[in-house]
Amino acid sequence: MPRILMIEDDQRLATMVQAYLAVHGYEVAHTPTGEAGLNALRGEVGDPFAAVLLDLMLPDADGLDLCRRVRSLPPPGNSVPIVMLTAKGDPFDRVIGLEIGADDYLPKPFEPRELLARLRAVLRRPHLASAPAAAPLRFGRLEIDRAARTVSIDGCPRLLTAYQFDLLVALAESAGRILTRDQLIERLRGDTHDPFDRSIDVHIARIRAAIEDDPKHPRRIITIRGSGYMFARLQDG
Repeated sequence: MPRILMIEDDQRLATMVQAYLAVHGYEVAHTPTGEAGLNALRGEVGDPFAAVLLDLMLPDADGLDLCRRVRSLPPPGNSVPIVMLTAKGDPFDRVIGLEIGADDYLPKPFEPRELLARLRAVLRRPHLASAPAAAPLRFGRLEIDRAARTVSIDGCPRLLTAYQFDLLVALAESAGRILTRDQLIERLRGDTHDPFDRSIDVHIARIRAAIEDDPKHPRRIITIRGSGYMFARLQDG
């Protein structure tokens, strides 16, 4: 049974989510504060948490800062998928959350079915990208190891979230072809999405920061204006 960590100070909401997800085969551990959530991640016993549901407004911590702290934990804690839960309606908060390492977001109030769909999507991504014995993808100095789920430049690892890794794999496996935002979102989420959703653009920017020599003038992930993105078959790095 996949274990989910929910960091949320609203006890009533947490109880509802625990009961709903339990029916669908998930075990939810709940902590009401950010510090307790970090301690739960640091002190994991047995199977690691499969995902974190993180409220942005906590009594003892800012959720965005907490997201940064989770991403700075030692492996494997730093790569756990994070779905932000936010009562804030400002899209800016969601963009910042994605920039600092969240994999997805869900504004409150939300339907439990949508939470389940998004949770299933982030948990499905590692399996999409890790076919047995899949050979690493190499493009000059860049290596993408789909089996180990690692990315490196000249042998030096580059940190990406689970969502960003799968987005990079989707682009690299279609090197030389243009993929629209809709195609990328559908491939990674496998569900319907908001046509005005620009989260892909934020994740692309983070991937570029990790793998491009000059993210402001990218040579690997090219923006095709009015169409989408294309991964270039760059061999000379």
